[in-house]
Amino acid sequence: MLNASMTLDPDFRIAPVHRRTFGSFVEHMGRAVYTGIYEPGHPAADADGFRRDVLDLIRELGVTLVRYPGGNFVSGYRWEDGVGPREHRPVRRDLAWHSTETNQFGLDEFVRWCRRAEVEPMMAVNLGTRGIAEALDLLEYANHPEGTALADQRVANGATEPHDIRLWCLGNELDGPWQVGHKTAREYGRLAAETARAMRMAQRDLELVACGSSGVAMPTFGSWEAEVLEETYDLVDYISLHAYYQEHDGDLRSFLGSVTEMDHFIDSVVATADAVGARLRDSKRIQLSFDEWNVWYQSHFHAQEPREDWPVAPRVIEDRYNLADAVVVGNMLISLLRHSDRVTAACQAQLVNVIAPIMTEPGGPAWRQTIFHPFARTAAAASGDVLRVEPVCPVQETARYGPVPVVDATATHDQANGAAAVFAVNRSTDEPVTLDIDLRGIRPERVTECRTLSGADPYAVNTAEDPERVAPRDNPDIRLQDGHLSVVLPPVSWTVVTLAVPRS
Repeated sequence: MLNASMTLDPDFRIAPVHRRTFGSFVEHMGRAVYTGIYEPGHPAADADGFRRDVLDLIRELGVTLVRYPGGNFVSGYRWEDGVGPREHRPVRRDLAWHSTETNQFGLDEFVRWCRRAEVEPMMAVNLGTRGIAEALDLLEYANHPEGTALADQRVANGATEPHDIRLWCLGNELDGPWQVGHKTAREYGRLAAETARAMRMAQRDLELVACGSSGVAMPTFGSWEAEVLEETYDLVDYISLHAYYQEHDGDLRSFLGSVTEMDHFIDSVVATADAVGARLRDSKRIQLSFDEWNVWYQSHFHAQEPREDWPVAPRVIEDRYNLADAVVVGNMLISLLRHSDRVTAACQAQLVNVIAPIMTEPGGPAWRQTIFHPFARTAAAASGDVLRVEPVCPVQETARYGPVPVVDATATHDQANGAAAVFAVNRSTDEPVTLDIDLRGIRPERVTECRTLSGADPYAVNTAEDPERVAPRDNPDIRLQDGHLSVVLPPVSWTVVTLAVPRS
C-alpha cells in the first residue's frame, strides 16, 4: 500500500469554477449529427428530429457549452447551405472527412437543439476557404434582430428571435497541412485580425477565439501562438488549444501519466501569450479555450484505408473506451480545473458517437461510455472556487514522460452552498494508495459521497448490451475524523469525494 497526503485550505484559491469548462463539441463528422443528436423517425425523436434519449443523457452529463460545426469540417463549410427549407438545401461533398453532407441539419436546427439541451452555442466561422464577408453574413443572420436582408431571412426561416451567439471561433486548426485552407501563422493571424475587427464593428460584445496550435507536437508550436497573437492580441479574448492522448504499444503506465504533458502544454501557451502581451505593453490577459480534448486512438484512424466513395454519415472514429481511458479523462478534467485561472472555456471532443461519451445505434438505444462518468460527476460536483492542492506522493517512472507522481488531484470549495469536492486519480497500475487529506481549513461536517471508478480489468468497456459494466461505485474505504479524511484509491482509478461544509 502506497501513501499520499495533501491539504485543503480555502484561502488557497486559484479561480472560480467556470461552467464553460464543461463544454463539448458537435462536428459534421461521422455520426455525431446524423443518427447521433438528430434522427427523424427514431422512436425517441421529438417533432424536430432530435433524439430525446440523447438529450436526456446530455443533461445528465452536465454539458454547458457546445462548439459547432467543426472542427476540420468548418474550413470548407458554406453556412448558407444549412438554412431555409430542407427540400431546397444543396448536397455537398465534405473534403475534411471524405463524406457527403446533406445539410438537413444546420445553424437554425443547432441553436434550437441547444435550447432544448440547455447549453450555450459556440460557433466557428470558416477561415479556410472563406473570410471576412462570409463571417459577417453569418453573424448578421445569427444575431441581428430584424430589418436587414439576412436577419429577415432568419425570421422567414422560422427563427423570429436572434440566436444571440456570443462565443465565436475564428477558424479551426489552420496550422495543420491537413486543413482545407491551411495557412502560415502570419497569413492566418492577419486574416483572423481583420475578421475579428469587422465582427466587433458589427457587434462589440462578442467573445472571440483565435486558433492556437493543433497540438503540442506541431513543429510550429510556440512560434504559431506568438505570431498569431502579435496580430490579434487586442482583438481576441482567447487562444485555442487541442490535445488528444492514447495508449501506445501497451504502455499503460505512460498513458496514465500523459496529463503531465497536458499541464506543460497549458503552462507553455500561458507563458507565450503573456510574453506577447509584455512585448506589446498590454495589460490584458489572454484566456485559453481548450476546445478540443479527449482520449483518441489516432493510430487506429490513420491506419484506415482511404475510401473511393462519399458516404453519408459513415462510422468514423467511433472509439470504444475502456476503464483506463476514463481514468485519463478524469485526470484531464483535473488539469483543466487546476488551470481555471486561465482556461476559462473547454470542449471535450466530441459529444455523440465520434470519440464520444455517448453512443447510439440508428433506430436503437443510446448508452454511456466509460468516459461519460468522470465528466458527469465532475460537472455535478465542482462548484465555487478551485483550490490549490499539492499532493505529496511517490513517483513512478514512465517511458514517455519520465518520473510521474502516482496521485494527481484537485479540489473545489463552495462555502455559499455548503459543499466541497475532491477529485483524485491513482496512476499506479498495480498498487492502491491511501490518500490522507488535511481538511481543517474547511471544517467538514460529513462525507456526502465517495465514488470510485475502478476495476480488475483496466480494458473493460461498456456496450449496448452491458452499458453499466464500468461505472463509479460507492467506495467504503473512507474515513473522516478530527479534520482529516483518509480514502483508499485502487490502482488505475478515478475518485470523487464530496463533503458538506459550513455555509457562509
